Amino acid sequence: MIIIKHKLFLKTGDKETEFQVRIFAPEQQTENSWRCRYEIDWPGEGSKRAAFGTDQLQSLMLALYMIGADINTSNYHKEGRLRAYEHEKGYGFPVMGVLRDLLEGSDRIGL
Repeated sequence: MIIIKHKLFLKTGDKETEFQVRIFAPEQQTENSWRCRYEIDWPGEGSKRAAFGTDQLQSLMLALYMIGADINTSNYHKEGRLRAYEHEKGYGFPVMGVLRDLLEGSDRIGL
């Protein structure tokens, strides 16, 4: 079951393509293992991945961090062609400390 949808926009020339990040509800794998799946519909090359944790919260938090890493290390981000919001920079996902120098706009607040 999808619990979160988040829109991103990719600029190509003078055109923008909208695509989604989808996060699914964590699913129990074993007594002490949970999986949280997510999908990023990169134009022409969608990505399906999962994060694993010892409980629902840990698997969800790890998925959010993995999405943040996927987005902020993408070539689209490096090229400045990606956005999530109309009037501010950033994508709304956290990243691990080693990637914080890649953050922009509202994602940098509080660092």
